[in-house]
Amino acid sequence: MDTKFNFAELSVKNNDRVVYVKSVDVAGLPDDVRAAAGNREQLFAVHDSDGQQLALVADRKMAFTLARQNDMRPVTVH
Repeated sequence: MDTKFNFAELSVKNNDRVVYVKSVDVAGLPDDVRAAAGNREQLFAVHDSDGQQLALVADRKMAFTLARQNDMRPVTVH
């Protein structure tokens, strides 16, 4: 789960800096992602306002940190 994502390349429509963080069950992910997740049961996805997944990380704190470090405003999705 160390894939690099360059948020600087993200085109932000209408200056919308909000990204959405949600938990994802590892069991429903492709085989290669499940293998990379190790023994984790959940990962956390960061999505833009159109629903496009921007990143998949190990924990919620990391998702929020990643977003904030890239001048984005993370919001939890339930």
